[in-house]
Amino acid sequence: MFRLLISHIKKVFIMYRIKTLNKISTAGLDHLDKGRFQVGNEVENEDGILVRSAPMHDYQFPTALRAIARAGAGTNNIPIDRCSENGIVVFNTPGANANAVKELVIAAMLIASRDVLGGAEWVQEQANTPNVDLAAAVEKGKSAFAGPELFRKTLGVIGLGAIGALVCNVALELGMDVYGYDPYLSVDAALRLDRHVHVVKDVNELYKVSDYVTIHIPYTNSTKDFINAEAISKMKGEVRILNLARGGLVNDDDMIEALESGRVARYVTDFPDEKIARVPHVIALPHLGASTPESEENCAVMAVRQLQDYLVNGNITNSVNLPNVSQDWSGTARLCLIHKNVPAMLTKIMSILSDDGINVENMTNKSKKDYAYTLVDVNTRITDQVADELRAIDGIIRVRVLNH
Repeated sequence: MFRLLISHIKKVFIMYRIKTLNKISTAGLDHLDKGRFQVGNEVENEDGILVRSAPMHDYQFPTALRAIARAGAGTNNIPIDRCSENGIVVFNTPGANANAVKELVIAAMLIASRDVLGGAEWVQEQANTPNVDLAAAVEKGKSAFAGPELFRKTLGVIGLGAIGALVCNVALELGMDVYGYDPYLSVDAALRLDRHVHVVKDVNELYKVSDYVTIHIPYTNSTKDFINAEAISKMKGEVRILNLARGGLVNDDDMIEALESGRVARYVTDFPDEKIARVPHVIALPHLGASTPESEENCAVMAVRQLQDYLVNGNITNSVNLPNVSQDWSGTARLCLIHKNVPAMLTKIMSILSDDGINVENMTNKSKKDYAYTLVDVNTRITDQVADELRAIDGIIRVRVLNH
C-alpha cells in the first residue's frame, strides 16, 4: 500500500516544462494544469515548445525536448528533419484558422475585382483637396475603380484541405462556378466538399477555365514556385490570382512579367517582399490570413491540447513528421516508441518484452514515410533495465515510459 501511495504521489507531482517562443493566447494556455505544467518564455530544458512564427532552424534542442506544437498550419520555421532524427514530435493545427483565411479569400477576390482600396484612397485625397465638390468628383471619377462581379465567374481552388474546402463551398453560395484540384485529396476532405464543386485530376483543366485562382497547399520543395510562367501561360487572360498560403508558392519574377503583360489582371499576396510589393496591380497584405482573435484562440487551444495529450498520454494527433496514433489506456504502464520504419522492428520489441515476462495488454503501430510510432500498454511497471534494452535496438530513436 505504501509503495502504491508513493507511486501515486510521484505521478501527481510530475512537472512538464513548456516553453513559449511567441505570445500564445491564454485561451490555450488555460487548458494546462498549473499543478502539472510550468509554462513561460524563460523555461529551461523544456519538455515541450509552443510556437507560432519564431524561427527555430538554429534552435539548440535541450535533452528533455519531446514535442513542438505550432499554433498554426505552416511549419516552415521548424527544422522538421532534425526533429525527426531526434525523436521530437512536431504538431500543427490544421483547420483551426480555416474560417479566418476563408473570409480573407472572399475579401481578396472582391478587392482584386473592384478597386475598393484605390477608390477609398482617392476619395480621401479629394476630400482633403481645397475647393473640391466631393459629391460631384465622386460621380465623375468612380468609373476608374469599377470592376467585374464575382457572380457567375469561375473560381479555381488549388488544395482542398480545411481552408480550400471552405473556400469552395462559400464561393458556390456567392453564385460562382467552382473547380478544385488536389492530388492528395483524402476521403475526409472530399466529404467536406459540396457536390457541385468540379474536382479535376489535372490542374491544367482548372487553369483554362478560371477567372480567379486561389492556392491553399503547403510549401515544400515540390510545391515551390507552383504558380510560375508555365502555369500562368495555361490560364485565361486577365486572371486574378490569390496567394494567402505561402509566399514561395508563387514565383515573383514570373508573376511580375505576367502583370506587366496583362495576362494577370491582379495579384493578391499575403506575403509581400520588397520586390513584389512595389509592382503595379499587386495588392500586398500584411500576412492577415489568420490574424483574427478567434483564429489565434482556436490555434492555441488545438496546439495545447495536442501537446498535452502527447506528453501525458503518448497520443499523437496532427503531427507533420509522425503518424497519428491514439489508444485508450488499458494497462499499468505505457511504452511510447519512436523508431525507424524498418522490417522486424515490432518483432524485436515484442521479443524483449516477452523475455522479461511482460504481458502486452494493447498495442498500436503506424508509420509515416521513414518513421514509425508504437504505443504498447503493458500489465506491469517498466524498469529502467527494460527501457534501456529497448533503446539498444537498432533503429529505435526514443523510448518513453508512462505510468497510468
